[in-house]
Amino acid sequence: MNLKHYYSESSSNNSELEQFSFTKQQACDFAKSVANDFNAIHDADSSRFCVPGDLLFSVVLSKLGLSQEVTVNFAGMINDDRKLHIAQLDESHAQLQDQDEKCYLKVAHQGQHTFDQALISNLVQEYVRFSGQNFPHILEPLLKQHDLMLNLNRPLVIYESMSLHLDSLELEDASIEFAGGELVPEGKRYIALLNFKVMGQNGQVGIGQKRMVLGKLLPFEQAVSDELVQKYTNKRDLYLANKA
Repeated sequence: MNLKHYYSESSSNNSELEQFSFTKQQACDFAKSVANDFNAIHDADSSRFCVPGDLLFSVVLSKLGLSQEVTVNFAGMINDDRKLHIAQLDESHAQLQDQDEKCYLKVAHQGQHTFDQALISNLVQEYVRFSGQNFPHILEPLLKQHDLMLNLNRPLVIYESMSLHLDSLELEDASIEFAGGELVPEGKRYIALLNFKVMGQNGQVGIGQKRMVLGKLLPFEQAVSDELVQKYTNKRDLYLANKA
């Protein structure tokens, strides 16, 4: 994966400030081609368009480097007209900000650190592929276990945070495996905790968790849930057919 295909760097009045941005098409291509994510809000022609959180995470990690302990919290949605930069708050904390210093993403990191772009790119690509599989492969059966389903007309799924713990940075050919999920009620919403393992050549080398907020959930109805999954699958299949 050449991540530079999915964002654009730009100059700044401050020569020390590296800025970058995303076009709608870049974000859309990343969502569909890399993350296998066909959420309508990442479509280039969507009136509710926003840049995928996994794209933000990928670019920030490529620029900051990878640490053994990483926590990423998303703080806002980004459209295609934001000039962004990384503000290093201290040696362990950074933020993704726009030209008005509005924060969209917070990063905390500690432990051993590497700027090995090949290693980072492989791990990021594996994580993004796992993350993009969340619906329908993980969330739909998890919700069904609790007799719940997403709202067909107004699905509300918010990517809140992800955390990563690595035993070491020896991550050549690392892969990501799903390690079980939990659904936790929080007021009128639910928190989906999706756990994963980082696997290396000689076994497990780390663990992580993706945290998502789910709202407007409805009592489970098989026919309606099937319709939502089929709608999503048809969109994916149409994209793949046109790309072939």
